[in-house]
Amino acid sequence: MAETLDVTSMLPNTFEPKRKFRWILRIEGIDAFLITTAARPKYTTGEVEIGWINSTRYLAGKTKFEPMEITLHDAIAPAGAQQVMEWIRLQFESVSGRAGYADFYKRDMQLCMLDSIGTVCELWDIKGAWLTSVDYGDLDHAAEDVQMISLSIRFDNAVLQF
Repeated sequence: MAETLDVTSMLPNTFEPKRKFRWILRIEGIDAFLITTAARPKYTTGEVEIGWINSTRYLAGKTKFEPMEITLHDAIAPAGAQQVMEWIRLQFESVSGRAGYADFYKRDMQLCMLDSIGTVCELWDIKGAWLTSVDYGDLDHAAEDVQMISLSIRFDNAVLQF
């Protein structure tokens, strides 16, 4: 006769999934507690097509990381808008029209996934991050929502340390 297994016998006792709400994103100049949404790195690899007589083979092409979308609170103090604007000014100063050197505006970030007691269980080192777009959000006299800022961040490389 067939044996029916219950769920507890099919899962190991030490199984503990990572949770979407247990993480910290560290960016120089931005207070980590202001950041409300982020994403783990995503990348795509192009393909190289090699044709030979009647057949085709494919090889991996260049790999590039996709921009990371981040949302943060625009608090009065500390001012989220001011922290973002200080980063933007390293890249482009709107008063003078002067652009900055990449060495000034590119920042390294760390994305830390946490376990239930606050220990880092996954660490991403993200290198060469800079802002490609900033949306300070819309305003509405009828709304009761808090003000948020949306950032799109391009980066050069991401390494999963553990």
